[in-house]
Amino acid sequence: MRSSRLLQILLLLQTRRRLTARELAEELEVSLRTIYRDVEALAAAGVPVYADQGRAGGYRLVDGYRTKLTGLNEGEAAALFLVGMPGPAAALGLTEQTSAAELKLLAALAPDQRDRAGRLKNRFHLDLPAWYRDAEDSPYLSSVASAVLEDRRIKVIYRRWEAPREVERTLEPYGLVLKNGSWYVVAAAPGGVRTYRVSNILQLAPTEEVFDRPAGFELAKFWQAHLDRFEEQRFTSEAVVRIAPQLVARLADLSATLLLKAIGDTGAEPAEDGSVTVAVPIESVGNAAEQLIRYGGLLEVLEPAELRAELKRLAGAVSALYS
Repeated sequence: MRSSRLLQILLLLQTRRRLTARELAEELEVSLRTIYRDVEALAAAGVPVYADQGRAGGYRLVDGYRTKLTGLNEGEAAALFLVGMPGPAAALGLTEQTSAAELKLLAALAPDQRDRAGRLKNRFHLDLPAWYRDAEDSPYLSSVASAVLEDRRIKVIYRRWEAPREVERTLEPYGLVLKNGSWYVVAAAPGGVRTYRVSNILQLAPTEEVFDRPAGFELAKFWQAHLDRFEEQRFTSEAVVRIAPQLVARLADLSATLLLKAIGDTGAEPAEDGSVTVAVPIESVGNAAEQLIRYGGLLEVLEPAELRAELKRLAGAVSALYS
């Protein structure tokens, strides 16, 4: 424990140049007496640390002294500041480790590079959840993360979208993926390797059973293949729609990516009245009706007839409710 604290003091002084004993004590949550002893131990070990006297004084290292304990070169350390994710790190229970790693990254940099790293950290921020939605509540995320790191099986009760809704599973978790604010665990279970939404885990019981991770498994490649399969299976049909000119002008503001893509891919030309007719892929009649009805009278479905009928039913239900 003390050796870790001595290293932290060394890295803090290397990063911030000058710190008082009280600042070090508050940073490391120890007493002033402990800081005095630790600094004496560093000096005895040959670290060139000394104290400046006066109101602006404090401990500092001899100019030019830099530890090489981080094992990172300047370019690597600076680049890593662009992938910092404090939110996900906190969700995984790694806040303390992330702070320690950041301190080591700063210590690996020369003063001018350290300033640049600070600019990168303060000028680029990653906010993962999409607009109009919060990050999902996943109370078992840290337990899943521990099982992933330790290659241990977990027993869960999982809520899925089809009946039976709640099922028991014993999972061998290979990895975690964060997608648009939602965490997914890639895990082996009877039937093969699948993805499970962590927020849908209703109960979790860790086990002491260790599993053997398959040789050659790569999480990023598996996830990309999963996304490719999902996109192939997602759209089962298409609909032909006529988009009113008022809606065409607003599609970019509404983030209507499917409609915009359909217009761009087909190069559809506006009719005399300014409307555009295109074919768009749909997942199902029910899903498409729920997605398209929000455009009201500014979008008309021409085909298929089943989708027109479902939109008529939904519109009738709304009309009856408010009549």
